[in-house]
Amino acid sequence: MMTHVREMTEADVDAVSAIRVGGWRHAYAGIVPASYLAAMSVEEDALRRRALLRRPDRPGTDLVAVGADGTVTGWACVGSYRGGPPGPDAGELYALYVRPDLMGTGIGRTLLATAESRAADQGHGTLLLWVLADNTRARHFYETAGYTADGAVQHDDYGPTELPELRYHRPLHPAPAAPATGAVNPGNG
Repeated sequence: MMTHVREMTEADVDAVSAIRVGGWRHAYAGIVPASYLAAMSVEEDALRRRALLRRPDRPGTDLVAVGADGTVTGWACVGSYRGGPPGPDAGELYALYVRPDLMGTGIGRTLLATAESRAADQGHGTLLLWVLADNTRARHFYETAGYTADGAVQHDDYGPTELPELRYHRPLHPAPAAPATGAVNPGNG
């Protein structure tokens, strides 16, 4: 599937919120309480997302995957790491969702590669993310992409239920530097 990734605009907010809420309901069914998922609202999510998008101190970069027909098919958000250590050069993938009917088509890999590139461009040497421990599909996706669990665990509340999330990380490799001009051949010294 032909996909291109660009920064999200306000015109994308409704589609992104539908992808996020639909993604939660699909990915977390049987993990997050059904009552929590049922209470999620695309409209409320869109209101929050618009408010975040308008903030001049917005904490991350929102990216959308767009199909050949111009339809938004996925969303990711990346920025500086929000937790304590592992260091000032750490970035964080805050979210990555693909329309459930398009999972497995390569959109997620394209979004992830672009998010990693943006994080590296922002000066981050490592990208971290949190994933629900029971979300085996997402864990497999990130592990296949070279991420490893680093042993950190946090617990988040989903209504009356507390669920563990595992932190994953991956070093980011900056683009190779251009060779210096006029370099001395070490064999001539």
